[in-house]
Amino acid sequence: MMAALLLQASGGAGFGGFLIPLGLMFAIMYFMVIMPQQRQRKKVQEMLGALKAGDKVVTNGGIYGTINGIDGDSVILKISTEPQVKIRISRAAIAQVEASEDAK
Repeated sequence: MMAALLLQASGGAGFGGFLIPLGLMFAIMYFMVIMPQQRQRKKVQEMLGALKAGDKVVTNGGIYGTINGIDGDSVILKISTEPQVKIRISRAAIAQVEASEDAK
């Protein structure tokens, strides 16, 4: 009878000993992977929300251009002036806004 109680007690400690490292691994994953991804996603959403006509941008495909107009989730991008070439792209396809000359 005493041996059965010892086995049950050690089994319970083994399960708790398993949960603590598992919880620590999840916490480390959260702080090193999930939280930075959420911050990056928030910065991208803010950048896309702040787009306006005249901004110089680079698309995910590497196309440089100037925003000519915004229509909901799409953007009219002027990529050439002579002859004038405009394309419609998804707002989500914009990778970055180039710094203006005034900011430098």
